[in-house]
Amino acid sequence: MRRALYREYRPRSLSEVIGQPHITAALQKSLQSGKTSHAYLFIGPRGTGKTSVARILAHEINGFKYELEEEHLDIIEIDAASNTGVDNIRSLRENAIVAPTYGKYKIYIIDEVHMLSKSAFNALLKTLEEPPEHVIFIMATTDAHKVPITITSRSQTYTFKLATTDTITAHLAAIAKSEKINIQDDALKLIAKRSGGSFRDAISLLDQLATGFTGEITCALLEDALGLPSDQLISKLLAAYSAEALTDARITLQNLLEQAIKPETIAEDMVASIIADPKPELLHLLSQLIEIPSSNRPEVKLLLALMSRQNSTNFSTGEFGTERPLQTTASTELRGGSAIRNDGGSEVEAVARDDAPAPQPSSEKSVETVQATSWPTLLDAIKKDNAPLYSLLTRANGHYADNILKIQIKNKLMRGKVDQKRTYLASFLPEDATIEITDQAPTSDPLINDLSSIFGDVEEVELEHE
Repeated sequence: MRRALYREYRPRSLSEVIGQPHITAALQKSLQSGKTSHAYLFIGPRGTGKTSVARILAHEINGFKYELEEEHLDIIEIDAASNTGVDNIRSLRENAIVAPTYGKYKIYIIDEVHMLSKSAFNALLKTLEEPPEHVIFIMATTDAHKVPITITSRSQTYTFKLATTDTITAHLAAIAKSEKINIQDDALKLIAKRSGGSFRDAISLLDQLATGFTGEITCALLEDALGLPSDQLISKLLAAYSAEALTDARITLQNLLEQAIKPETIAEDMVASIIADPKPELLHLLSQLIEIPSSNRPEVKLLLALMSRQNSTNFSTGEFGTERPLQTTASTELRGGSAIRNDGGSEVEAVARDDAPAPQPSSEKSVETVQATSWPTLLDAIKKDNAPLYSLLTRANGHYADNILKIQIKNKLMRGKVDQKRTYLASFLPEDATIEITDQAPTSDPLINDLSSIFGDVEEVELEHE
């Protein structure tokens, strides 16, 4: 039976480990000098080689030849994810007292050590504080912040890094050549990019393609097989956002969704593209894209994020009333407190508007030393002094003129919170100013039509939470 490529090409010595030279060099020096620690802690993302290096180190400390299929009585592997309890660690402590059978040391490899319970960590700590001379612990974790400082302080800690795209691409090319896999260089690079810095994921993906397809593996074949958006379409979406070309953005997004490409995947690729080439006009979009994978309706969230560029431009002041009619253009944003609901009835909170810098008052004095003269200057002053209240007010409609501050808020809970801040708000206004906090009248939004064209009939509903 053919062995999976990620197992076939797993390193068997420290010299074969790729992408972690700062770790392998230090461990090799330690082995050569005979100075080993009683506890090691390997930290880093999944797929970066922590467990492989732990096994190699355990074998080389004891002078055992490392073969993937062979097990040694003196090297014990424990998955902390399924052995989280204190009883498991107490059993480990009892067995640790027993001398090794063949090697000089009895070595425990504890994977995902952060999964241990608090009582289990306390039991492990007792052994680390006074370890038997013949016992060595090699622990690995993807969540270092969950490991108590009492454990990390008693261990030699090594941090594994995600491999670069070029490093993984070169490794995949060597494997493809050895296995006679016919694949384009660009496709290898795309696999490396999709792996997120994990050798294991990259090799597994190459194995999957080599097994499932005959002939040359191209980028187009890879994109179709994995349901990935092309780099050209991602660039087109970002260009449409920057140019405020909402129609182009909507059509391109609709085409991607019709190809069964997940909105989470689209968002992740857009995030990666922005990080690789950051531009000021894309930073607001970046903050919204990060939230999409965890939302209830990621496809709606993605469309709203793409439309937020023009929304933030046209609604930077947030004013309302006769001087500025409510929601009169197609670029009007969905206000805070409203939501989009599809035929199935699920709801998703509307995306808050872009916090574009408010226009500065004409006075030469700063807003901290003068009373607010308009809604924008009031927001600007509050932003510097009370960030939570500022966040609430940016989701409201506001207007200040003739010593009257009018605030319209649709969400009841938000309205109550702002109402509690009347005295604070008054501190920015003249003594004879009045404050009116009212319910926001229901409005229709042209963006609903754009959403309906993609997702079917939708309606605007009120949310009773923030």
